Amino acid sequence: MKKVIWIILLILIGLQFIPVDKPQVTGNNPNDLLSVVSVPDTVADILKNSCYDCHSNQTIYPWYSHVAPVSWLVAKDVREGREHVNFSNWQVLELTKKAERLENMIDEIKDGEMPMSIYTAIHQDARLSEEQQKLIIDWINDYGNSLFE
Repeated sequence: MKKVIWIILLILIGLQFIPVDKPQVTGNNPNDLLSVVSVPDTVADILKNSCYDCHSNQTIYPWYSHVAPVSWLVAKDVREGREHVNFSNWQVLELTKKAERLENMIDEIKDGEMPMSIYTAIHQDARLSEEQQKLIIDWINDYGNSLFE
């Protein structure tokens, strides 16, 4: 049994030497949603707290994102999140793409898919209350309608 534990430990240590290609982090971006759209502070706080780690270039990587194999999962989730919607590139999206992203956001929030449960299990403050869900969905609807006025 001791031998098995040592082997597992050596494998885990060895995994730390395999580099992970984490998505790049940048500071504030002039194309960011919160820079180019008038977003109420309450909604902006929700977006930053519950969405921006995976859906912007302003990811704050926690300590465990530097430990393999968890680092691989974090990098994958952030990469996929940014592919679906990246708030840091909001200004450069076409109107139809913005509307599509907004509609998808509403669906994901209503279905309880976002924020992801694996994320909120560790970041419990990122969970959306019913009141927060309503607040953000109402804002998305209002903003989405204003895009084509």
